[in-house]
Amino acid sequence: MKKILVPTDFSENALQALKVAAQLAKQHHAKLYLLHMLGISQAIIGKDESNEGAEAIYYMKMVKKRFDDLKRLDYMQGIETEELIQNYKIFSEVNNVAHEHGIDLIVMGSHGTGMVNDFFVGSNTEKVVRNSDFPVLVIKKDRPDFKMDKVVFACDFDKENIHAYRRAMRLFKDFESEVHLLYVNLPNQNFLNSAEMRERVKEFITEADNGDLSQLSKVTYYSDYTIENGIYNFSNSVGADLIAIPTHGRKGISHFFMGSIGEDLANHAELPVITFKI
Repeated sequence: MKKILVPTDFSENALQALKVAAQLAKQHHAKLYLLHMLGISQAIIGKDESNEGAEAIYYMKMVKKRFDDLKRLDYMQGIETEELIQNYKIFSEVNNVAHEHGIDLIVMGSHGTGMVNDFFVGSNTEKVVRNSDFPVLVIKKDRPDFKMDKVVFACDFDKENIHAYRRAMRLFKDFESEVHLLYVNLPNQNFLNSAEMRERVKEFITEADNGDLSQLSKVTYYSDYTIENGIYNFSNSVGADLIAIPTHGRKGISHFFMGSIGEDLANHAELPVITFKI
């Protein structure tokens, strides 16, 4: 955990993510890469060269000032930073930036309303998650004392999730996190009986951990009416600090979350979420 990328639009949500990234940077002596995507419109780019140059200089100076303001914040003191300014309009390019700089983690804010489909789908955060080869930590509210002491890793234990599982376990080992593995069983959709669930999980752990079955004791089999309800209800019951889930790249978060969350679960969505690409 030596290089952390923080895409920012300088909004309140982005500042909440930056505060968490700063905490992680101090804990792990990591460097922060602050990325702003200008997204200068084609109308500006299409102007004559003299106007184009003047507009570009104006925007660059404005962003530089805002970066300087960020670096003067109390919680940013003593942290090594590098500023990155791109004119990208396609959020898949954030992944390219992460590759170019050898990033270990991307930290982003979200302004989702609370329900998981609003939390990710259609948002800039979801676009980054969908295209990222790197873990993406999503922060929704102010976390002045962010921690990963207790983490819930939820998946269906299909073997396509093994890569994401291994990356997650390596990361949580570095953070010395207490990990709860979660399988949510539904009453109708993809229902498995107890023996089938245990056999599926055992086969997954056997392959993922090269025959070491010690993680089996950390698996909880939880029944609920939707996957989302099960994840949030269980996470709250154990006092989790963070929810971890695998994602399917181009299929986005909807590959994992197949329903919508009721209004009564809106507050549960405030837990930070970290995603790992399958």
